[in-house]
Amino acid sequence: MTTGGLLAVHAHPDDETLSTGALLATWARAGRPVTVVTCTRGEQGEVIPPALRHLEGAVAALAEHREGELARALAALGVEDHVFLDRVAPATRYADSGMAWAGGAQATRAAVLPDDAFVAADLDDAARRLADVVAERRPAVVVGYEPGGGYGHPDHVRAHEVMHRAVELARPRWAVPVVLWAAVPADAWGRGVDDLRRAGVPTGLTLPDGRPSAVVDAVDLEVDVVPVLDRLLDALAAHATQVHALERVEGATDAVARLALSNDVAQPVLRSEGYRVARGAVGDVTWPDGVHALA
Repeated sequence: MTTGGLLAVHAHPDDETLSTGALLATWARAGRPVTVVTCTRGEQGEVIPPALRHLEGAVAALAEHREGELARALAALGVEDHVFLDRVAPATRYADSGMAWAGGAQATRAAVLPDDAFVAADLDDAARRLADVVAERRPAVVVGYEPGGGYGHPDHVRAHEVMHRAVELARPRWAVPVVLWAAVPADAWGRGVDDLRRAGVPTGLTLPDGRPSAVVDAVDLEVDVVPVLDRLLDALAAHATQVHALERVEGATDAVARLALSNDVAQPVLRSEGYRVARGAVGDVTWPDGVHALA
């Protein structure tokens, strides 16, 4: 059994907070090592606030701005170790591949890919870079997306593939005990959406009309969000180009806050963050307080 660090693999700035923020904050609060690897800078992202709308389409400027948002979010979560995947030697460039909203909370591939799109990167080349980070950090747990990328974004799907290939490539140097996929229990998701419906959503927002691919029937681990909620909300607020309508929800069953992305679909921030074990077993790791095995 190991008590080592946590390494999270994410496609863009903001994903670390949206998908795994409570786990990162809980691990950091316990004084254990936390590393976040980000594959791109999110430079194809839509920009929500009118005051920052000039950044949309300005690839270099938006990339720089989102690097700053990421740094502030990681500081709020207590994460001190961050790596951009394309800066791992030999340096290259992995660009945000872009996406299109496919309806509800699901994304699909953009009609045109930018140069150096991460989704088109050679799998083994990207995985070798990540394997070097894994072998150097020697984490007890590697966490990322399920095969559908959480909500279908092509860079998320690619990050999932790169993560699993990297764990294989790193094995002669370091065998990762446990690999997790971020997931949302279907019953909690349904109750959280009902909480938002009862609370009411602001004009201009809608409620989800489907289930993202991260929503599953059952999870293996849950992380208590409430003890780190202030950190999580501060980190979400740091990603101001991507997240809006952020507000606490009081007195609800499962939702402790609400947010929306550029599709203007209200999403619940649930009181528990869920994970499935994709490799290894729950008992292979000593989990920090606030992380609960369900089996």
